[in-house]
Amino acid sequence: MSEIQVGHFVLAGDVSAISIPEVANRLGVPVSRVQQFIRDGHLLAVRRDGVLAVPEDFLGADAVVKGLGGTITVMRDGGYADDEILRWLFTEDDSLPGTPIAALRSNRGREVKRRAQAMAF
Repeated sequence: MSEIQVGHFVLAGDVSAISIPEVANRLGVPVSRVQQFIRDGHLLAVRRDGVLAVPEDFLGADAVVKGLGGTITVMRDGGYADDEILRWLFTEDDSLPGTPIAALRSNRGREVKRRAQAMAF
């Protein structure tokens, strides 16, 4: 079993992050499944106050935000580390406008993925 990668990027205090058991409860899946999502790159995790957590913005009502996994994959394939991906997802971009994660949440994934692909070259 491979180890869960954890981003070292410290999320801003206003970015809500929830524990792995809370993510599992929200998605209606076992904790082991959430851990697999992280290992497979469908989610990214951070340590907050020593606890492994996932930014709440990565979740919709009952699923992972559409397009997040693909965006993570594109950026990893482009050589970006998880902490760099986290930083990019939560950094304001006036041309979107807003943050890439906000754009994904508002169903503008195609534009986010296009930008991620452009950054990878």
